[in-house]
Amino acid sequence: MSTTTEPTVVHETAPSPLRRRTGIMGIFSMREFPVTLALVLLVLLTWLANPRFLSGQGVKDLMLNATIMMIMAAGQALIISTKSVDLSVGSSLGLTAFLTGTLFATFEGIPIIVVFLAGIGLGAALGAFNGLLVSTARVPAMVITLGTLYVFRGLNNWWAGGTQYFAGDRPQAFGDLSISTFLGIPIITIIAIVVIVGVTLFQRYVRAGRDLYAIGSDPAAAVNYGIPVGRRVFMAFVANGALVGLAGVLYASRFNSVGATTGTGMELEVVAAAVVGGVAIVGGVGTAAGAAIGAVLLTTITSALTAVGVDKFWQQAVVGFLILASIVIDRIATLRRANKLRKAAQ
Repeated sequence: MSTTTEPTVVHETAPSPLRRRTGIMGIFSMREFPVTLALVLLVLLTWLANPRFLSGQGVKDLMLNATIMMIMAAGQALIISTKSVDLSVGSSLGLTAFLTGTLFATFEGIPIIVVFLAGIGLGAALGAFNGLLVSTARVPAMVITLGTLYVFRGLNNWWAGGTQYFAGDRPQAFGDLSISTFLGIPIITIIAIVVIVGVTLFQRYVRAGRDLYAIGSDPAAAVNYGIPVGRRVFMAFVANGALVGLAGVLYASRFNSVGATTGTGMELEVVAAAVVGGVAIVGGVGTAAGAAIGAVLLTTITSALTAVGVDKFWQQAVVGFLILASIVIDRIATLRRANKLRKAAQ
């Protein structure tokens, strides 16, 4: 006696409306969505008020203006996600930018890649100095980096003195990085995008990157879980320093001169870009991509308000309002999530 079994038939079903809605709501709930929407609306409204705002050269200028800040904000996102902050990035950028000018002026014919590596290496060394102090002294990073802000700036003032290096002191090929485009995008902006994508993927898919969120969310729990907190924080500062070093080299390509005051005041703009881009100042949340979008938004605000003739004072006021609004909105969202989890647990 033989028995036969009916073949199993698998019926493919279309995605349910609930699943589609969940996917759409997932996009809306992303921390990067509000700042992206604000950026799109800002560009659209400015274009309606001044159509020349989105001319070919206008779009190129928007990308160039944001490039340096995007890279620095991505690095700052790594630091802030650990519930720390690096206030020395402006001074670090000044040192690496002046190093770039010095190398080109001193060593004729030096390969551009060697200059890039030297700038990144100096930035990483400055970041390592910060990271060593923060991870061993157990003093808040804000205090440590506020001190190194002045130390690094003093070193740059001593080194540079009254010396400035201008566009004519660098090779034409190096300056062309800020002029040449690929598919309409400046080369240095493409470099920035590649770096930001790499940092974002590191945060999401590499264990060391995910550990930074755990440290920022609850340092004590991270220690209990076996995460090497000191080593991870040190690594974050080194990575941030390397990105600042890269930004310093690109700064020397982008602007006409570098000297003792290069990078002054940029540290607060970088922190503001990261916070506006959804990186929680209390740590544990946010991505390099969001921080980069925040940088684009802040630099675009300046360009947009200039395009419609708004006074520079109001430009700074708008940026300050955005920072306060981002912190308040983030706090409200955090409390709402905590209430939902509390109700679900009851």
